Amino acid sequence: QVELVESGGGSVQAGGSLRLSCAASRYTHTTYCMAWFRQAPGKEREGVAAIDSDGNTSYADSVQGRFTISRDNNKNTLYLQMNSLQPEDTAMYYCAADPWRFYCSSSRIPNNFRYWGQGTQVTVSS
Repeated sequence: QVELVESGGGSVQAGGSLRLSCAASRYTHTTYCMAWFRQAPGKEREGVAAIDSDGNTSYADSVQGRFTISRDNNKNTLYLQMNSLQPEDTAMYYCAADPWRFYCSSSRIPNNFRYWGQGTQVTVSS
């Protein structure tokens, strides 16, 4: 009964900011590896950021320094703060969770995440 629901997407101008949220059911344990992925039309789904059960974070090179992933275990919510957005960031953004708490990084492939949200669209115009 793990459920993930993203929100916070929208359309912004280049240089703007958005904060994405992923509300998780109470069955999503605090020990889960959690991550954000994105997928643009015609491209593969790519890992954006990940956070492990200890709060350690990792980021794709393309978003390092601009995006921040965080989790609030009391609220069962995952966040992605996105600053200095560029048109290249335009994509559908998905949150994902997996019980395997180890090797939790932005490079973990999508197939190794068991649970997924439905996605929220982010569009950045120049």
